Amino acid sequence: MRRGRAVLAALLGAALAGGQACAQTASFDRFSYAGISPGDRAPIFEKREYRNPILAGFYPDPSVTRVGEDYYLVTSTFGWFPGIPVFHSRDLVHWTQIGNAIDRPEMLDFKKLGLSRGVFAPSIQAKDGIFYILNTCVDCGGNFVITAKDPAGPWSDPVWLPALEGGIDPSLFFDDDGRSWIVNNGPPVGTPLYEGHRAIWVQEFDLKARKTIGPRTLVVNGGVEISKKPVWIEGPHILKKDGFYYLICAEGGTAEGHSQVVLRSRSMTGPYEPNPDNPILTQRDLPRDRPDPITSAGHAQLVETQNGEWWATFLAVRPYEGDFYNTGRETFLMPVRWENGWPRITEPGQVIPRIHWLPDLPRGEAPVPTSGAFGVTDEFDGAKLPPYWMMLRNPREHWYDLADGKLVLRARPEGLGDNANPSLLARRVQHMAAEADTVMRFTPKHAGDLAGLVALQNDDFWYVFGVTRTNGRIHLTARRRGGPGDPPEGVELPLPDHPIKPGEAVSLRIALSGDKVTFLVGAAVGGTGLHAWTPLAMDRSNILSTRAAGGFVGAMVGVYAHSGAK
Repeated sequence: MRRGRAVLAALLGAALAGGQACAQTASFDRFSYAGISPGDRAPIFEKREYRNPILAGFYPDPSVTRVGEDYYLVTSTFGWFPGIPVFHSRDLVHWTQIGNAIDRPEMLDFKKLGLSRGVFAPSIQAKDGIFYILNTCVDCGGNFVITAKDPAGPWSDPVWLPALEGGIDPSLFFDDDGRSWIVNNGPPVGTPLYEGHRAIWVQEFDLKARKTIGPRTLVVNGGVEISKKPVWIEGPHILKKDGFYYLICAEGGTAEGHSQVVLRSRSMTGPYEPNPDNPILTQRDLPRDRPDPITSAGHAQLVETQNGEWWATFLAVRPYEGDFYNTGRETFLMPVRWENGWPRITEPGQVIPRIHWLPDLPRGEAPVPTSGAFGVTDEFDGAKLPPYWMMLRNPREHWYDLADGKLVLRARPEGLGDNANPSLLARRVQHMAAEADTVMRFTPKHAGDLAGLVALQNDDFWYVFGVTRTNGRIHLTARRRGGPGDPPEGVELPLPDHPIKPGEAVSLRIALSGDKVTFLVGAAVGGTGLHAWTPLAMDRSNILSTRAAGGFVGAMVGVYAHSGAK
């Protein structure tokens, strides 16, 4: 009987493998991304200056820590997988992604959650050779801790922290008496007094047992001055300096009212007194019509360098009009000044600088640029994808391969508007003016088969430009989904007739510039390796903005394959 089951399993496995081998695929020879934003043309003295943001594009909620002369940083990824990128730097400016902390599908399950659920605001710390990331999987498990001896991974499976139920944004603090503490955002005692009424709690943490112990203590109710009904006190971090515990939190929500505040106490569990000159970081006090603004600044974490300087990483955004931005919330860097026993990042009315002098640290390098104007081409000639490529939610099956210098996607029924895990791989849009192009081969067999380029904000807001089949004809198509009121498969945009031959190599480009998107097809310029690009259609790209789409993520561009066969 066991042998019979083994034979049956082998036959079934062979059948599945054969089915996948025969499945319809789209192959991509390469993927090129290039972009530029306002201010990127301004010259800098690279030996003394750096550009903000230091991580351009969808890199929100940064958390930074120092171990000796090395710095490590993590950011939120919400429902994208793999999740929680881990970066390394020696100078706080040039960052190299060394891994993703959530890189095994079984670690967390994003199910069919909205793309702005999932993993919120991770924090990273290290002690005695062990790295800790605390995080919240919103609507998919709650608060947890993962650990690693090497920050590049592998990271452990999550250990859940049930005492933090209802809370988000947990962060670890290691006191000099050997005790460890978790500080996090949580619900207030009793019924909230108003929308956005939250609280900050602390509780001791047993490092060896990986669990919270002792009582939970409320240290901030509502914000620095509850009589003014402050909203969304969150993103808390503790540091200790000159005998004081400093509690540094975001306040005001993550939009244009965002800010950073600080309180301090002689005791870990309080009481905490607020800085009389809060906030210590904001841009909400500046004219909204200023040119090339940086807005929504907050969610900061402070770090002291080995040379005694203090710096802060934080999130902010770069709108192209009003509160419209497609690039999401990005990671910025500024120095911290200590004045009268309190830290300060910006003075009242101070503009966040796009160019600033470097930290007093040995200058580093980044193999893949993350700031300023740049271009990156992925030739797909390695054994695995670079770590900045991501997909929507956890995969349930293997549907892509790297083979013979190509990225090959299996066309599957899961679509972009299905709140699922479609055959999509994407990277961040990191500039206000950006171009993404590829060379693709795809022969659609059925009506509705489609493969090509995608620009996407979430399941309800996206563009796809590629090759499809209609009434037996193979041709180019461009589709848009501009909200949940549109069909899940999107609405076709007017496009000049452009037939495609079976198996033909097709060069496609999506160009984004402010609130405009253009779809272009390329033709090789004889023997030069260059392409002449012909625009076929144009649309307003503000559906890719957070303002239109909602949520907390940023726009992504990538490659996609879909099967219309039922």
